[in-house]
Parts: sequence; structure tokens; C-alpha cells
Amino acid sequence: MEIREKILTNLRAVKERTPLIHHITNYVTVNDCANIVLALGGSPVMADDQEEVAEMVGFASALVLNIGTLNSRTIESMLLAGKRAKELGVPVVLDPVGVGATHLRTNTARKLIQELNPDVIRGNMSEICVLAGEEVAIKGVDSLADEQNGAVIAQKLASSLKCVIAITGKTDVVSDGEQLCLLDNGHRILADVTGTGCMTSSLVGTYCGAAKDYFSAAIAGIATMGLAGEIAQASLRHGEGIGTFRARLFDSIYHLTPEQLAQESKVRHE
Repeated sequence: MEIREKILTNLRAVKERTPLIHHITNYVTVNDCANIVLALGGSPVMADDQEEVAEMVGFASALVLNIGTLNSRTIESMLLAGKRAKELGVPVVLDPVGVGATHLRTNTARKLIQELNPDVIRGNMSEICVLAGEEVAIKGVDSLADEQNGAVIAQKLASSLKCVIAITGKTDVVSDGEQLCLLDNGHRILADVTGTGCMTSSLVGTYCGAAKDYFSAAIAGIATMGLAGEIAQASLRHGEGIGTFRARLFDSIYHLTPEQLAQESKVRHE
């Protein structure tokens, strides 16, 4: 099946199945992540207490782990939920926010990868470079790495970890170690809104919860955010800025059709 057809099929599957997506995520963007899942057609749950995470995973179609605001309690919850997800065959999506910025983030990301073997890891170029053992500069949780070798790094890391690696940036890169896809949707204004990366990981998780092909699910999630960003930005009028853009980003995803996503996604399957 050609990649555009898979993207179309994946969005149809989300709309039909309304997958429950369990998040253990950061408190900066938790509300946006919940709403972006709803906008796409999924159902979000944000449960992070150790007493219920394993049970909640039992009801979920996918688990999204985001290390944006780490603490010792949520780290343990991520490990408990992730191990239960792997027992049940529930896909795990890891967003290693700011990995490399501090020892806590780096050590936690590596422990989650080692113990949980995530199905998809989605990050910016700096974050993926850190996981790949590359030397990069980090500014808080923002990427300072260039994207020149993104395809090579994604492919090698995906092969090494036996998972899908998704790098978001000016040109997005998705690889499962064998296949490689480049995406060119999006607009630079997406970087001016806090949480668009986190929301993209939630979109990827939603697609993973509806389709078992996690490579095409990652592509669909990233393409959805990129295309919605283009649509939302194009709708702005004089005097409107990132606040209006943020609201219209949700609207654009809410109204996005499978056919529109497939036709307007700028996807290159290498």
C-alpha cells in the first residue's frame, strides 16, 4: 500500500475507532495534548498516579510518555505503565523532551528506552542526536542542532533500537531502520507556540492506537500537525498572532478529512 493511501486509511481508522490514548505527560502542555487528541478523533486520558497507571493502560489503545516536567513520582509511573503496556501489546510512544539538557532527563530517557523498548520515539533534532550519542548544544528544551544528517541519524538509531524514530523540524524525518520518509509540511510559526512538539507526539500516539503500522502512524501524526499548521497560518489576518493561530490549529485538525490529509501531505518515501 502506497504511503498516502496508508495515511488516508490511518485517519479513517482513528475516526472509526476513537482510540483511548493514555498519557503520562508534562503539566505545561497537558491540556493541549488532551484537546489535540479529541480534535483528531481519539479519546485522551491523563493518569499518572502509581496506584492506577497499570490498570489504566489495560483500557488504552496507546501510551504516550513525555518527560517535559519530570519528577521522581512520574518517572516511576512511566516505568510501571510502560511495562504493563509492553505486556499487553499496547504501543508506547516516547517524547524525550529536553534530553541532554540535564543528567536527570538524559538518564531517565535512556532508562525508559532500555526497559520499555518504545515503539516510536519522537523528538527534535537535538534530542534525537543525544539519544544517538552525538554531541549537540541544548538550550533548555529547544533544539540547536542542524538537520543536515537527520536521515542518516534517524535510520541508524531506528535500526539500533528496533523502533520508529521520528525527527520533527524544517524537514521531518521518519525511519524504522529500513524505510525512510521525509515530510515538508508545516510553517515556522509552529515553533512560536509552546507544546506543538508534545501535541505532535500525542497525534502520533493516537494514530498508533488505531493502526498497527507504527511507521505510517508516525508519518500520519507529523503530517497532520504540519498540514494543520499551514492551514491555520494561512487563515490569519492582520493583527492576529499566535493566540489565534493556536485556536485555529485545533480547528484545522478537527475539520481535516482523510482525503485532504493524503492529498496535501508533502511526503517523500525514500
